[in-house]
Amino acid sequence: MNRRELKAGLLEAGTAKITGGTEGIISVSKAGPSSGEEGSVFFSSGNMRVRLSIADDSPVEIVITDRDYAVLKFEGEEVEGKVEPAALHCPRQAFITVSEGCIFRCRYCSVPTQEKKFKSPEDTERMIEGVLPDIDCISLTSGVIGSPEEDERRVLEVVKRVMRFGLPIGVSIYPLKETPKKLFDLGVLEVKFNLEAATEKLFQEICPEMEREQIMDALIESVRLFGKNRVFTNIILGAGESDSEMKACISELTSLGIIPVIRPLTPKAEMSDFKRPSKERILRISEYLSEELQKNGLDTKVAETMCTACTGCDLVPGRDF
Repeated sequence: MNRRELKAGLLEAGTAKITGGTEGIISVSKAGPSSGEEGSVFFSSGNMRVRLSIADDSPVEIVITDRDYAVLKFEGEEVEGKVEPAALHCPRQAFITVSEGCIFRCRYCSVPTQEKKFKSPEDTERMIEGVLPDIDCISLTSGVIGSPEEDERRVLEVVKRVMRFGLPIGVSIYPLKETPKKLFDLGVLEVKFNLEAATEKLFQEICPEMEREQIMDALIESVRLFGKNRVFTNIILGAGESDSEMKACISELTSLGIIPVIRPLTPKAEMSDFKRPSKERILRISEYLSEELQKNGLDTKVAETMCTACTGCDLVPGRDF
């Protein structure tokens, strides 16, 4: 199979059994649906990078010889590569969760059940200093502790503090009306405000406490401020939408200058009985996304921060194929 098919199959599997040393290479997520897991690894080979959660019963095996060499075994294939150390959360990035915990209770996410705590600007600064010079950018995300207004203030203070590092900064938070302008005025390069679901109806079912229209308004305003190729949004693949609904969502977003990050569902929390999307569906939707990105003059290779720069959790047209 080619690398695109291989990565789609790995994203369907979602896990890997690790043989060999894991010291210094395990990443533990503090945000999103993967939070609370025992850990994951980033396997890379050529231009392919994939993040896989560690599980002893996985159909995928990664045999680690040393820090610069590993072999991935899957469906009769053996692929040489390496397991990349995660600087903070993912390779080559200080990807930091400012607020760990959330007042919103989205059905796919276990963050609301975890202990609520947040990092001060000083804490964040020290974390970044600890991974220099092994990073290319700073990416900030956050749950919502207290209120969206409080969390926005916390993130803005962190942004002000970490600007001194002179690295590209990307921010992904729950946006209020003025959030895009506030981030732009501080010098943030890229933003990602997550619509999560392909349709309004599905969004109301899985994220009933959030406002999808508010997020969409922030995305549209961000394109005006930040420009094309600098505005992103996560859309979960496998949350109950049809192919036609996902394609309609992709077409709408790309026509507005927004790059969708099509994220295969990680079955967790209230959606733990769901299945990860199939390899075939991941390939099918990624091909459609590729066509729509090209049609609307969008290029994922421009991204310098966050998920589209990493590619570990998604099949990204323009980077993976």
